[in-house]
Amino acid sequence: MNDILYLFGTMSPYLLFGFLVAGILHTFVPRVVYSKYLSDNSMRAVALAALIGVPLPLCSCGVIPTAASMRREGASRAATVSFLIATPQTGVDSIAATASVLGLPFALLRPLAALLTALFGGGATALLISDSTTEQVVAAESNTYNGLWAKIKGAIKYGFGDMIQDVGKWLVLGLVIAGLITVFVPDGFFLAFADRPLLGMLAVLVAAAPMYLCATGSVPIAAALMLKGLSPGAAFVLLMAGPATNMAAMIVIDKVLGHRSLAVYLISIIIGALSFGLIIDNLLPLEWFALMGGAVSSNCCQNELSVVQVVSSVIFAALLVVAFVNKYRSHRVKNSIMERKYSVTGMMCNHCKANVERNLLALPGVESVTVELSSGMVTVTGTVDDKAVVDCITSLGYGVLQQ
Repeated sequence: MNDILYLFGTMSPYLLFGFLVAGILHTFVPRVVYSKYLSDNSMRAVALAALIGVPLPLCSCGVIPTAASMRREGASRAATVSFLIATPQTGVDSIAATASVLGLPFALLRPLAALLTALFGGGATALLISDSTTEQVVAAESNTYNGLWAKIKGAIKYGFGDMIQDVGKWLVLGLVIAGLITVFVPDGFFLAFADRPLLGMLAVLVAAAPMYLCATGSVPIAAALMLKGLSPGAAFVLLMAGPATNMAAMIVIDKVLGHRSLAVYLISIIIGALSFGLIIDNLLPLEWFALMGGAVSSNCCQNELSVVQVVSSVIFAALLVVAFVNKYRSHRVKNSIMERKYSVTGMMCNHCKANVERNLLALPGVESVTVELSSGMVTVTGTVDDKAVVDCITSLGYGVLQQ
């Protein structure tokens, strides 16, 4: 349980940042940007999404709400997959950390690998999976806000309200599964394959892909494993596959984009990671990948949470509770909305019709009212009580009988 709570605390700052980015994109970026540059299933949209994602300092959990928001705003399935693959593998922060610990070749290969795998995955998605914005994209409310303060409030409401409601349940499920995997995978799991590089790469893929590793935090882990005999290629597989995905990301991607997109996403990461791992071990000079000073410690690997992580986890937990409560309430209200029909006598003209409609619409809980003057049939939709409807109609001087 402590390991799961530690994982939750480690991920919370990145998740909060990701939801904030989602809100900012929703309120500050005009929807025309998505419709003009990212809405089509073309290589141009795929390449642009990848180029945007490579330098962003978003991890595999923080990228989830951002990508989901992009999809809702109109980004194509292919562009969204490209963004999901490119963004968590690297960023300006992890590139610097990689150069300082693992050396410049590793640091240069990470963004190149992220870019190429994103292009491959996004291109494969565009080629293999059809995309219809009218069927697949969830229609979002207009993101036109008047004034800076209105945009800020809109960003907070959308990012920390709407988006958490949409993906929160699946995110928590994924966090629990990822935490269990992290607990039960032995620390020395990879070292058994130190003298068999290809098996080591496959072992890294199997174990690291569902776990949570941030792009920066994966650097000291890769360095430590290399010091114990893991090949540079297998270590690079860890640098790619670990940050690129985790169980939480898989579950949410499956819900947002579908099974086939998830399959393309995972296959792209697997092919890219193994390809770069084999190139490093077999085609590139081994001396390029000597460790820089052997520094392998990092705050990401300690078993104590920082103040920022503790505060972030408390805030994120509170937001999850609020989101779940609000979603439960809205679900109950939605389920309680009913359509009721009433036979009304005494209505003689359009004035009578308008009078009944106006008064019924004024009742709390009434969503809509339809009056058929010729048949005397009144249809009321909403959560309003039957007695309130009958009392309203009879108070106007008409007879009423519920159907």
